[in-house]
Amino acid sequence: MERELALEIVRVTELAALSAAQWMGRGDKIQADGAATSAMRTMFDSVSVQGTVVIGEGEMDEAPMLYIGEQVGNGQGPEVDVAVDPLEGTELVAKGLNNALAVIAIANKGCLLHAPDMYMEKLAVGPALAGKLSLSDPLEITLQKAAHGLDKPLSNLTVMILDRDRHQDMIGTLRRVGVRIKLLSDGDVAGAMAPALSESGIDLYVGSGGAPEGVLAAAALSCLEGELQGRLMPSNDEEYNRCLQMGILDPHKVLSMEDMVGTEDVIFAATGITPGEFLGGVQYLGNQRAETHSIVMRAKTKTVRFIRSIHYLPNKPIAVASL
Repeated sequence: MERELALEIVRVTELAALSAAQWMGRGDKIQADGAATSAMRTMFDSVSVQGTVVIGEGEMDEAPMLYIGEQVGNGQGPEVDVAVDPLEGTELVAKGLNNALAVIAIANKGCLLHAPDMYMEKLAVGPALAGKLSLSDPLEITLQKAAHGLDKPLSNLTVMILDRDRHQDMIGTLRRVGVRIKLLSDGDVAGAMAPALSESGIDLYVGSGGAPEGVLAAAALSCLEGELQGRLMPSNDEEYNRCLQMGILDPHKVLSMEDMVGTEDVIFAATGITPGEFLGGVQYLGNQRAETHSIVMRAKTKTVRFIRSIHYLPNKPIAVASL
């Protein structure tokens, strides 16, 4: 993939973030998600790729745009797989809470896992623990190995997990072992990225979340030299068969980074919608201007760029048309 694509897809996440931010704190996650999705889809027309959405807003009959299988880009440039989450954290925007993102990952055609819309069990770590832990181990063993690998006592280990009823047993284990816990209300992609970002103070991310978000997080971690292991959690025969239809022959296997994002180049971009662990949110500056904060990364070069942009909103009619 051409290096110029990194900056092209940041423009896409920026516009999605600007569009969604207008709905911040208004209590309407549907409108916020719709605004982000519409802006992202429109902006894709200017990107020089022949893209196919492999992770998006749902099936063709469920989503009017950015649906799985939709062709995006201007029809020029490389053939790529595209994974998107126009608004990662719809509830966060609706309630005015932190950590909402607009997210994109692209990879060469055939590299990104076509993850079905179901839960995935996840274990995410940063570079210091990559290749040293196993999702197949009991949680207590994983914590012990992590503490040893980081050369710190268990009591100094910090673990992030989504604050969900389904995680009460895991949270109980974490408390019994004595590690620090940081509960996350929403924002599965940002949570899984956190262990690879030293400023976050997070050592591990555990628990279950959306499978599509798992692939997006794996794309980010491939650029950050971290690791995500995942295991799909089909809850019934329909979901199990859905995995088979999408080419996942063993839905219960532990998925490696290679399974989820391949071994070739990956480009990942995210723009903050509300303030978060590592990106600022959209800020309105007056004089019809707004500021965005983005991250864009490439697995091939391991380059990580943080981009602060000032936008003149009259030149962004898509972003200001949602209200």
